[in-house]
Amino acid sequence: MTAPAFDLVGVGLNATDTLLLVSKYPEYGGKVAFDREIVSPGGQVASALATCGKLGLRTKYIGVVGDDERGRIQMDSLREAAMNLDDVEIRAGCPNQSAYIVIDQSTGERTIFWHRPDCLRIDPDSITPEKIACGRMLHVDGHDTPAVARAARIAREHGIPVSVDVDNVYPGFDEVLACVDYLVGSTEFPGRWTGERDPFRALERIQSQHSMRVAAMTLGRYGALARESGRFVYSPGFVVNCVDTTGAGDVFHGAFCYSVLKGATVRDSLEFSNAMAALNCTRLGARGGIATAAEAHELMQRGERRSHHDFSRNQ
Repeated sequence: MTAPAFDLVGVGLNATDTLLLVSKYPEYGGKVAFDREIVSPGGQVASALATCGKLGLRTKYIGVVGDDERGRIQMDSLREAAMNLDDVEIRAGCPNQSAYIVIDQSTGERTIFWHRPDCLRIDPDSITPEKIACGRMLHVDGHDTPAVARAARIAREHGIPVSVDVDNVYPGFDEVLACVDYLVGSTEFPGRWTGERDPFRALERIQSQHSMRVAAMTLGRYGALARESGRFVYSPGFVVNCVDTTGAGDVFHGAFCYSVLKGATVRDSLEFSNAMAALNCTRLGARGGIATAAEAHELMQRGERRSHHDFSRNQ
């Protein structure tokens, strides 16, 4: 049997961001001058794949890019990340997904205003078995649900593990979850999906309903929480000099996929992913601070953790 050509195949979003740096985010109705304006490529799946590429994996991106200047910036960045782009469609007459991200330089926290034209939707019929079965693992996000559901079903049929990054509730997304092995949702997603306010009960419910290997959630500066084999694993975040939190979650997901493919335990996967996400926050842009594995392990060995009592006490 021929070995898969790629370690990770990704189906989902890319975006081109405009970062606006302000000394402090204004009050509602306020007016402040910004210090710098930076155009920076991002997007959930595209940035996760860029992270895996930086870590030495063979990656393939499947998605749609606009044919405007932002689309050209995105394509240049994807090429620089050395991922396979054979199945990227450049959609004529369509602007690329964009975001305006206001970064509060006093904290590094960001506020995002984004827009994705309907003309960027991925056609489910374009997702064919040969495009998915060429990878050892599939990573998807929550947008374009019919397309990512088809990709996840193909992966399941071929025995390929599926990872998903999701932050909102999308119609029909249960079809995706039915084929997911590794869910890493945002802090809000488990509660939004299940109606359970308690994160432990929410993760337990999701995992039980969909029989996935791992149900997890990111917790921002406090790290991540996961449930595997009926047990919870909490991994605290790292204390760093935070410049910009943009893309931290995307880098976390890329690092998590990398760890799974390397055969790491869930605990080690969460810790490594927390370290990679934290290091990305020390630079500007969604992909501005993607670290090497050696840099992440250095932080893991010497870095200060920022644990959250409500999660650590339940282990």
